[in-house]
Amino acid sequence: MTRQHSPTPDTAPSGHSHPGRNTSVGTAAPATDWWRDAVIYQIYPRSFADGNGDGMGDLPGIRSRLGHLRDLGVDAVWLSPFYASPQADAGYDVADYRATDPLFGTLADAEAVIREAHRQGLRIIIDIVPNHCSDQHAWFRRAVAEGPGSVLRDRFHFRKGRGDNGELPPNDWESVFGGPAWTRLPDGEWYLHLFAPEQPDFNWDHPAVQDEFRSILRFWLDLGIDGFRVDVAHGMVKAPGLPDIGHGEQARLIGSQVLPFFDQDGVHAVYRSWRTILDEYPGDRIGVAEAWTPTVERLARYVRPDELHQGFNFHYLSTGWDAAELRTTIDASLTALGPVGAPATWVLSNHDVVRHRTRLGGGLDRARAATLLMLALPGSAYLYQGEELGLPEVTDLPDEVRQDPSFFRANGQEGLRDGCRVPLPWDGTAPPYGFGAGETWLPQPDDWAALTVAAQTGDPTSTLELYRSALAVRRTHPGLGAGDTVEWLAAPDDVLVFRRPGGLLCTVNTTAEPVRLALPPVRQLLSSRAPFASPSPSPSPSPAPSPSSSASASPSLSAACHLSNAPHDEAVPENREVSELREIPADTTIWWAE
Repeated sequence: MTRQHSPTPDTAPSGHSHPGRNTSVGTAAPATDWWRDAVIYQIYPRSFADGNGDGMGDLPGIRSRLGHLRDLGVDAVWLSPFYASPQADAGYDVADYRATDPLFGTLADAEAVIREAHRQGLRIIIDIVPNHCSDQHAWFRRAVAEGPGSVLRDRFHFRKGRGDNGELPPNDWESVFGGPAWTRLPDGEWYLHLFAPEQPDFNWDHPAVQDEFRSILRFWLDLGIDGFRVDVAHGMVKAPGLPDIGHGEQARLIGSQVLPFFDQDGVHAVYRSWRTILDEYPGDRIGVAEAWTPTVERLARYVRPDELHQGFNFHYLSTGWDAAELRTTIDASLTALGPVGAPATWVLSNHDVVRHRTRLGGGLDRARAATLLMLALPGSAYLYQGEELGLPEVTDLPDEVRQDPSFFRANGQEGLRDGCRVPLPWDGTAPPYGFGAGETWLPQPDDWAALTVAAQTGDPTSTLELYRSALAVRRTHPGLGAGDTVEWLAAPDDVLVFRRPGGLLCTVNTTAEPVRLALPPVRQLLSSRAPFASPSPSPSPSPAPSPSSSASASPSLSAACHLSNAPHDEAVPENREVSELREIPADTTIWWAE
């Protein structure tokens, strides 16, 4: 199935092609609630595409490659920060929230990306970083320069130290990146930074901070963006009095700790005021919470009807490849979000975690199976750049090229974030694989030639074509992504079987071996395994032939074990009816009952 796009440079796209919705692109009345089942693709700008040949990804590079995302079949693009920044933490240390860093281009380049994305039927979501700014932000620089007693210090968390001479930090809080969460200035006062010392935390009890961010939201909404991903959405508000934690466990961004500086109730008043602003604008603008909370029930508070629209489901990301654990997490997520009317979100990778091909174990086969399961669940799905190519984590980067600030500090995020940020391979047989004209800011592996977009395009066995097919099927069959429940069917241990609307059935075998399973009469629609030919059209399942035979296999289905990942114009590929007892390989399969 090919989606049609109309040239509409000044209006937002109308959303997912689901029955009953407005499906034309760029109309005056965009479809509502597009975000409930949207597939959203994260771009990490410095690693997506280089437009000027300096080895660093940028906004012109992004604009030149938007066609790839259109053809992939996603609904929206989320851009990690491209604001003016000293880049102490890859742009999450913002010096000016209304300016573009020259590293990535100009504000005009940002506007051009927004217009081109809309023209190609894609929405644009940008990061906003409200918990902290850069130590080069004008407010903080003045606060430091003016010294103790400056009214600007009230917009941050400045405190006198403990000890006889104030030589000890004001409390025992630790930075997520490791070490104390406080830095002392030469004038004797300390300031709070839950991340790097170059990232001072705002004081969200101060009305000037709240007013400033409401103004920033309107600035970007006026430029046409479709929403915000809120960085560290569970931060911002701190417990009154900044009490000690009282234990020695390292603070983590990712985890279930109860901490006096994360997930405080006061943050919800902020998001209610932001929702009012989002609702002022046409086109269904949204807010997405990056909120690491102790439980999914706490996450649900961020997406109540008068707050943000979505929250990242990191509990799902943290779940291993285990059928019982997956079912528990899926049920808990849907149960918690149902009462507040918010869609579930599902995510496997992002710029802060080890890529799921590596993290889950089991290699590429397991990564593909996990992706197809995610896309079959009700709600919205997030893809991280490069996962559609099956990229593994780069685990052998030399110390001298690493740039993650947590790598250089003890006990922090373990310094593992550079490995998922290596620039994408687009074409060619050697680095930089079409990323740009020269050496990349992080080195690419020498064995990525087979993983480029060009190498995988048109190959029915490739991970890229699996993603394209899966997203096309998701659009053709609105049962995928729709609703807020799944109907579980009886299955052996280590196997998941659930029903989706429209006669769709999903089977997930988390073991390394095939299992036999009785299923209702269904046709095989899509599998995470590469297509391969059946040696004979027999109702009894046969073992798969060797991978060498798959290159010449026809992509159409002709028997129970003949799989297809190639796109089809028809909703259901042709195939024969087969017996009810199926041999389910170690994969994820989507079936269709006529």
